[in-house]
Amino acid sequence: MFDAPVKTAVVGYGFSAKTFHLPFIQALPALELTAISSSQQAAVQTDFPGITCYGDADTMLVESDAELVIITAPNDVHFRLAKLALENGKHVIIEKPFVTKVEDGETLIRLAEEKGLVLSVFHNRRWDGDFLTVKKLIDEGKLGEVKYFESHFDRFRPVVRQRWREQAQDGGGILFDLAPHLLDQALALFGAPQALTAQCEIMRPGATTIDYFNLVLHYPEHFVHLHANLYSPEPNLRYKVLGTHGKYEKYGLDPQEEYLKAGVKPELPAWAEEPSSHYGQFHQETGSQVIPTELGGYQHFFAGVANAIRLGAANPVPAEEALLNIRLIQLALESSKLGQTMKVDA
Repeated sequence: MFDAPVKTAVVGYGFSAKTFHLPFIQALPALELTAISSSQQAAVQTDFPGITCYGDADTMLVESDAELVIITAPNDVHFRLAKLALENGKHVIIEKPFVTKVEDGETLIRLAEEKGLVLSVFHNRRWDGDFLTVKKLIDEGKLGEVKYFESHFDRFRPVVRQRWREQAQDGGGILFDLAPHLLDQALALFGAPQALTAQCEIMRPGATTIDYFNLVLHYPEHFVHLHANLYSPEPNLRYKVLGTHGKYEKYGLDPQEEYLKAGVKPELPAWAEEPSSHYGQFHQETGSQVIPTELGGYQHFFAGVANAIRLGAANPVPAEEALLNIRLIQLALESSKLGQTMKVDA
């Protein structure tokens, strides 16, 4: 461990900041919260007395002594705020999606390289316990050769909510909200596909932006299906992986988000443990076997970023990897519009 914690500032004080970021800054000795930018200044000062609260993000990015900035603002301002932070010599974590346009991501990557700064993207679900379980089953060969991989992020939200994520704006809709999770996990397992076929639709009455997607990633020896819709009450399939040795199936989402929403503090490693009732199963002709879920933990992402800043360790989610995610989202929109399979340029 290094001597001084990384001084950290957070842009925004909404659900993402309060649920996925601030609890980890408070729990990890490697990070020190020094500033928050938000219009909710009274709430910030009540919840975090002694922490400097800025009324707007731009002022904080220029004036704060923070070394690391975490951007939890709406998707359409990710690029502008990250660019300003980097120009002012600050390391940056951007909430997923990285950006909404590939060229913006390329600009940020070049700028971070020129400045010698860490630019990371919060693809936290690489540390979901069930994803780590799938990865272990594949890496250890228990499934044999993977032939079909299916991953879902389905919800039951049949009525449109009046919030920016569900409005027709740059970066709105579930293709930018949920697809980054599923794409990042698939890319972490299998790398870039050869081609992509997508259906991206508006299904709910009154909806103005995409609320359904089905993405098919084409690989030489297998297919990956990634799906999300808002008409699925629990229980919902999370993973189905078919291999030459058998099938793994898992229902229900990783519990960390629900734990954090309930106020669980991520202070001990076991905080992220999934109950045994939610374990997945491995099926073969000879019978079925319950597979205990690996222990996840989003704290590993934040610790990794701190180590990258202080010790020069590897960035846990390099922006270059997140940029491929955005390339595939743009291809998905084109594929759906044209009704065609699109080649992925390696």
